[in-house]
Amino acid sequence: MPELVALVKHDCPVCDQVLPALDAADIRVLSQSGAQDTEAQAARLGLRAVPELDLDLELSARLDPDAVPTLVLLDGADERGRVEGLDRQGMLDLAARAGVELNLDGLPEIRPGCASLTRDPEVAARLAARRARAEGRIRSRELRVGELEDPFEALHDRGLTDGLPVVPPTPERVVAMLDHTSRDPQDVVGVVPPYGGEATVEKVAVNAVMAGCEGPELPVVLAAVEAVCEETFAMHGLLATTHPAGPLIVVSGHPGFHSGVNVLGQGDRASMTTGRALQLVVRNIGGGRPGVEDRATHGQAGKLGMCFAERLDDTAPWPGLAQDRGVPPGEPGVTVMALEAPRVIVDQLARDPEGLCASLAMALESVATPRLRLAFDAMLLVGPEHGRVFREAGWSRAQVQQRLHDLTHSPAGSLVRGADGSPEGIEPKWVSDPDMPVAKFASADRILVAYAGGDAGLFSMVFGGWAAGEIGSAPVTRSIQPWA
Repeated sequence: MPELVALVKHDCPVCDQVLPALDAADIRVLSQSGAQDTEAQAARLGLRAVPELDLDLELSARLDPDAVPTLVLLDGADERGRVEGLDRQGMLDLAARAGVELNLDGLPEIRPGCASLTRDPEVAARLAARRARAEGRIRSRELRVGELEDPFEALHDRGLTDGLPVVPPTPERVVAMLDHTSRDPQDVVGVVPPYGGEATVEKVAVNAVMAGCEGPELPVVLAAVEAVCEETFAMHGLLATTHPAGPLIVVSGHPGFHSGVNVLGQGDRASMTTGRALQLVVRNIGGGRPGVEDRATHGQAGKLGMCFAERLDDTAPWPGLAQDRGVPPGEPGVTVMALEAPRVIVDQLARDPEGLCASLAMALESVATPRLRLAFDAMLLVGPEHGRVFREAGWSRAQVQQRLHDLTHSPAGSLVRGADGSPEGIEPKWVSDPDMPVAKFASADRILVAYAGGDAGLFSMVFGGWAAGEIGSAPVTRSIQPWA
């Protein structure tokens, strides 16, 4: 026989109107409120029976009403009908189907109910997390923090931070983060060095929450994690080297990332937290800890997390870097490269691409040291006023790269050990022709070129690379679209 069940809560005036009639008809009533509030409501209304408690909102979560009071006709676990709010005729019809005589005389014909407790944002988040756990969408082990513990200090004491406070990754926050990707939370993004931790979408989301990301950044973080797990990126070597380089993320075409004034500085949450999330993944999933697996002698501030977005507005002299490297036009992408901290290049006088390239080339020569050749790659971040010079001259990115490569050649004789008093350089026995030009970079495409920054100021930036290509790390580009 079908059964009528009602859901109510203590602070709903419409529930107060309906409850005496439900009580008189011996209809089973469950309250979304706590025991004390439920008992007080029953006493206030003079009910014969105190409503049952919907413990942990189990029935409310299953029925998921928008409003209470809700009257539901159940046949075992199957729902045969419902009325939400006060709808006198609807309630009478539903009661008749259950063989129950319900007296609603004197009540309004129609009155909207109050929002179900399951619609409270905090409660809804908790229920969503509980449902995700039951369905196996989230499986990460939960860390219990004592009542007297400060959660920020607890996470730091357990070695899960980068030295700065992190956002506690509660199940509610992780499930909300996962809403920003269509991928299954247990899909594997990559195997993270140095210890081969398996980075699932869920575990990456946990670290994105800790880093302070908002949801829209999650697909970018996922694409960046996929990139650094590529063998050619050599994340294990980058982590273990004594060199100060770390992974830098260049975002091409994804909304929500700042690309203008102070593009490498503070203030843009998306950029700062995305770079940080990648580094937390390497630490917490891969096991790479500073001073243990991470052997950088100095490190640099960018190792907390480096990320910036390209400026792809009407001022841009070229398409996005990711698009030049194989991501389809109109599709957002990331390029991840192993780089040291940036340095500024100042040229306030060049008004033609040849002169500007000469200045930029001098800065590129200084990567690591002018004496070391072919061992390092570099990234050039061109500012808008310098970019205008190339745009107005119609120079493509490839033209700029080639000219910079041509200009970063030096005579072998000036590079030998002992020249100008420096012991660094090429062993003299390998130099048969002192006038032979020796390239700084292995090829033109080893100088990556991006565009971003504020409009004022004739500045660009140069990032030196870590060990180049086959002997170290190669830049990796990935589309964001598969992770959206």
